Amino acid sequence: MSKYHLINYFIAAIWLVNGLFCKVLKLVPRHQEIVTRIVGGDHTVLLAKAIGIAEIGMAIWIVSGYKKRLNTITQIAIIATMNIIEFILVPDLLLWGRYNLLFALLLIVLIFYNGFYMKNTSVQRL
Repeated sequence: MSKYHLINYFIAAIWLVNGLFCKVLKLVPRHQEIVTRIVGGDHTVLLAKAIGIAEIGMAIWIVSGYKKRLNTITQIAIIATMNIIEFILVPDLLLWGRYNLLFALLLIVLIFYNGFYMKNTSVQRL
């Protein structure tokens, strides 16, 4: 298995864990609190589950390999947007506080590298 595929599965696992375990199964209540504080209203439990299902869908999309560049760009946009909003509105609920933004940036760099650089080099090696 290539480095590209290993990194791809690692990234998909991050989306799967956050979607399934943290939001859909509600094993990490902090995720529900984040949605409640940012969005508010009566439907935050349903919204958090919908976000979790979308994250599971992202994991499936990553593993499928369908439209890899669009997938890479979409992941980067979602992670950047979500983390900037959380950085501004709910830093006290984040696992590493405002340092979460640093870890998000590292993940974005990994996704970019794997989606644009590793994808091309793994194809050339075949």
